[in-house]
Amino acid sequence: MTYPPQTMSIKSWAEADRPREKLLHRGKSALSDAELLAILLGSGSAEDSAVGLAQKILSAVDNNLNELGRCSIAELIRFKGIGQAKAVTVTAAMELGRRRQLSRIADKPQVTCSRDAFDAVAPILLDLQHEEFWMLYLNRANRVMGRSRVSSGGVSGTVVDAKIVFRKALHAEASAIVLCHNHPSGSLLPSQADLDLTKKLVKAGEVVDIAVLDHLIVSERGYYSFADEGKLPSA
Repeated sequence: MTYPPQTMSIKSWAEADRPREKLLHRGKSALSDAELLAILLGSGSAEDSAVGLAQKILSAVDNNLNELGRCSIAELIRFKGIGQAKAVTVTAAMELGRRRQLSRIADKPQVTCSRDAFDAVAPILLDLQHEEFWMLYLNRANRVMGRSRVSSGGVSGTVVDAKIVFRKALHAEASAIVLCHNHPSGSLLPSQADLDLTKKLVKAGEVVDIAVLDHLIVSERGYYSFADEGKLPSA
């Protein structure tokens, strides 16, 4: 998409090219990510229009909105033209988007495949820069009744106690669970520790009659499903 020179104030642009006017007249879907971000910023800097500044910010995160959502206030204000107020506005918008995705859990979505499970847990795990282990609680119809964090660790791992996993699952009256954890490194390959833990939890679930349907490893690159890859052991 071609924009007027970045140094030109948006007020001097043709009305049809201005992000706010474009949203009003053509709808939100007509705007690029840079234009939507520019609306949040409100203004640019002496060197860039709001859209030009938005383009620089997006370029710094490889045009990946998940990466933008992980940026801290301190990281955002390093850009010339971004003060604390603008950084707070962008951060708040990213958080609202994340919470919008989380609110879908109220509908008790049915897990029919690994993608359904990923969609239910991704908003929690994708922005984290440390490792966390979570569970999805499912009823007999494989509908998500809730989610729960089991443990939180550092950038390279977290400790998971089988007793805590199934205590939580029993308390939730779950018929089945899906295990989920993130890899901040971006790798989607399971470690030997991941394989061993999965085997242990599948066997423990058999004892208390709670099926472990899958174990997902989540990163900004997507997800790895033990069930899809044939790595989910039989009890």
